[in-house]
Amino acid sequence: MDTLWAPWRMPYILETEPVPGCLFCHHARDDEDERNLIVHRGDLGFVMMNLYPYNSGHVMVVPYQHTGDFAALEPEVASGLIALSQLTVRALGETLHPDGFNMGINQGKVAGAGIADHIHLHVVPRWNGDTNFMPVLADAKVMPELLSATAVRLRPTFQRLSST
Repeated sequence: MDTLWAPWRMPYILETEPVPGCLFCHHARDDEDERNLIVHRGDLGFVMMNLYPYNSGHVMVVPYQHTGDFAALEPEVASGLIALSQLTVRALGETLHPDGFNMGINQGKVAGAGIADHIHLHVVPRWNGDTNFMPVLADAKVMPELLSATAVRLRPTFQRLSST
């Protein structure tokens, strides 16, 4: 199969002008959470959908503090990043019902960081059997839901869980 239908990617393909500066800092200041696919804002960071997900529900937990060095995070921010990640796992679990999660931070381009100048933690929901023949034989991943639809499903769960 040479072509997969992924209409959610077209706005990002057509957006030829990258946002100047740090994408995460821009989104932190911007008041366009729905457009930016931000599903939750906390005191020390926010959670947003990954535009190039490994799996449905793949989000990034992003501290407001701008640094590409995990060791340079203020201790309170590092603790807040972990607490927000725990909230994220609970929200994804209640909303999407995965069987497990991959979580991690890639520090530096050499480690795979797509945005190396701002630390962020990936949370990827996983389901038994979610690696099927498409990524193995066709080097393609099939996403069963639009990113914006997943964001709409996640926001109320984050709202409820963060207010308790």
